[in-house]
Formats: sequence, structure tokens, C-alpha cells
Amino acid sequence: MSDTTLRRVTVSDTAFLLRVYASTRADELALTDWSDEQKEVFVRMQFEAQHAYYQEHYADASFEVIEVGGIPAGRLYVHRRPAEIRLVDVTLLPEFRGGGAGTALIHGLMAEAESAGKPLTIHVEMYNPALRLYERLGFVASAADRGPYLFLEWRPPALR
Repeated sequence: MSDTTLRRVTVSDTAFLLRVYASTRADELALTDWSDEQKEVFVRMQFEAQHAYYQEHYADASFEVIEVGGIPAGRLYVHRRPAEIRLVDVTLLPEFRGGGAGTALIHGLMAEAESAGKPLTIHVEMYNPALRLYERLGFVASAADRGPYLFLEWRPPALR
């Protein structure tokens, strides 16, 4: 998608990134009888824990805001390792899903992985609707699954 761009995350993006994260939990939280305030507290706590985890375990990753037509639309976190490129997280706000931006970004990472001669990997929750996209793009589950997460890998043709 030609109007999709990336820019480095800054401290001023925190509220936006919280909104992106909250969008991934909305369906799940709709099933609870929690008040809006309880949901907000829970989401903020979970976001902060995830953010701290990513900063600690993927300190040298690229953390970027996805923009579509100049409008912040999501986040893309990528950790380029010696033996693989790890897609840590790609999330678009609901209003930007299904428009091809995510697919275009993943295709770009696949091209990068092919050029580098490395696999592209990601952990995905088993019930994440994006799992179908990854499978359509040629990602396959590996034996390294953890709990509710599948470890998916895409290998460039030269590595198959």
C-alpha cells in the first residue's frame, strides 16, 4: 500500500499505542461485566507490562508507528536477529484492518528476510484472526509453540 509509512515511536506516542493495544482486547473485555473504569485500568496495566517486556527483551528492536495516509494507524515492532527476523508485533486499529496495509508491511519484511537469507518469525495467539493471513502468506507452525501461542515461521525459497 503506497500510502503506508513508518516512523520511529516517540514518548509522545504512548497514548496512541495504548489505544492500539486496547483495540486488541476490546472483544475479550466486552464479555466481562466490568465497568468501563475497570476495563481501562486493566488495559493500561496490561499495556504497561507488555511495553516493559518488549523494551527489556527486544531492546534493540525497531519500534515504529504505522501511518496510513499520514494518520497514525498502528504499530510495527521488529527485532532483527543474527539468525532470523522476528516480527514482534504488528497491530492496526480496527478502522485500518482489511485494507492491505498489514499485508504490505509483512510482504516488505518477507522481502527483507529473503534478501538477508533469514526466516521471518512471529508468535501468534491460536485464536487471533490474523493467523489466517499468516497462513495465507506461507507461514507455518513450528514445534516451538508456547501455551496459547503458535510460533510461525516463513522461510525464503533459498532456505526451504
